[in-house]
Amino acid sequence: MARRCRGDGHPEGEVDDRVVGFYESLRGRYPDFPPYPDDSPWMSVPLDVGIDHVSVCMSFGEGSWPALDLIFDLAGRCGLTIYDPQDGKVIRPHS
Repeated sequence: MARRCRGDGHPEGEVDDRVVGFYESLRGRYPDFPPYPDDSPWMSVPLDVGIDHVSVCMSFGEGSWPALDLIFDLAGRCGLTIYDPQDGKVIRPHS
């Protein structure tokens, strides 16, 4: 899935309800559209959303830790997998 998400073409179809729930909850706290809050963790907006993924580029530093905590929490609740392309880790958070 990671290779497919990084590629030029994304699969077409209905967006997975788990992805929708994750994205809506995430952007409810950290919007990816103006006006951006002072504590926005995003380096690139809007977030990349496909039928089976949400891809985020995070800012560096401790200011992003609350967003990372939320991402892990939401991924666990939604039954989603986290992939970190910087170190190649695949993480299945617990719900």
